Amino acid sequence: MSNRVYIFDTTLRDGEQSPGCSMTVPEKLRMARKLVELGVDILEAGFPIASDGDYEAVDAISREYPWVQVAALARSCTLDVERAASSLQNAKRPRIHTFIATSPIHLKWKLKKTQQQVLDEAVAAVELARRHVDDVEFSAEDGARTEPEFLEKISKAVVAAGARTVNIPDTVGYSTPDEYGALIGAVVKALADCAVVSVHCHDDLGLAVANSIAAVQAGARQIECTVNGIGERAGNCSLEEVVMAMKTRNDRYPFKTGIQTEHLYSASQLLSSIITFGPQPNKAIVGRNAFAHEAGIHQDGYIKEKTTYEIIDPKSVGVPEGKLVLGKHSGRHALKQRCEQLGFSLTKEELDVVYHRFTALADCKKGILDDQIAGIVQESQRARAAVTVE
Repeated sequence: MSNRVYIFDTTLRDGEQSPGCSMTVPEKLRMARKLVELGVDILEAGFPIASDGDYEAVDAISREYPWVQVAALARSCTLDVERAASSLQNAKRPRIHTFIATSPIHLKWKLKKTQQQVLDEAVAAVELARRHVDDVEFSAEDGARTEPEFLEKISKAVVAAGARTVNIPDTVGYSTPDEYGALIGAVVKALADCAVVSVHCHDDLGLAVANSIAAVQAGARQIECTVNGIGERAGNCSLEEVVMAMKTRNDRYPFKTGIQTEHLYSASQLLSSIITFGPQPNKAIVGRNAFAHEAGIHQDGYIKEKTTYEIIDPKSVGVPEGKLVLGKHSGRHALKQRCEQLGFSLTKEELDVVYHRFTALADCKKGILDDQIAGIVQESQRARAAVTVE
């Protein structure tokens, strides 16, 4: 089995569905440009039946980037599939992504249908989609909570109907890595080499990235994810996290993607500027504190050798460099380095005086700015000069 993992980006579809993330067509085009630069394999541009804006976005992205594989989402019904096909008519590499729920709880309460009805509708939708495009993906919504026997049955049926990719989503973020990996492994075995098995994990329990990696280890070769992990409720598998986990720990996860990782940070920043919020400061890879160090012990090690506390080169994800944040936890080494960067060369005695004044101020503040540090040094120097004159 190939170790190539395909990145299916759904920032513009599932990501956009989360509160505060709605995008206009021009905004989707701006973000799509960055996703293309980032190197995503499949770009899910929207859910055409949902709104005219989504339809227009799929069409506009298909026109603007004819060489890119563009996907449009559709429920497993004629109206949705036809609408998706129409939105993709200008795409050179179109994919229709059709889905229907398969879990007992969804069948009973949402669809009020039998397994056979769902299977028939899934097959009919795939067959219809194949009449419009060569590349069809089928998703078993809430697949992680579906009986394994039925999941294998419907997966085989849609592949026989023409689906090239079968996606088994953990729609509500309920699964765990060992459980999800076993489920995906069974589907991979059932389909053999007849289709690519894909995964789409939500982060309700904080396990979306772990579940996606477990699925890849079990044979899945497509990961559906979003920039900054945005998406319904707690969000989706974070594109930057899952890609960098496989790149950084390639010894444990010997897989490769086509992502140009040096564009990860700028993609995160662009998305943040388009929607109403950015990632939390301690967000892995792209958070503003991801490469920041404040504790004195950490800063001392970092100054001597960066790899003591940085497992990723910041430049590899598009961050210019790591940074030392000076606060009450900082030590003398970091303060001395910052003073030198500000143009002050201090003796050991001078540094001791500055350090004590610095920590006294830091106890009252969340962080110390460079001009405040400079002020402390200058004040200390004035006081020392006055004593000398006397």
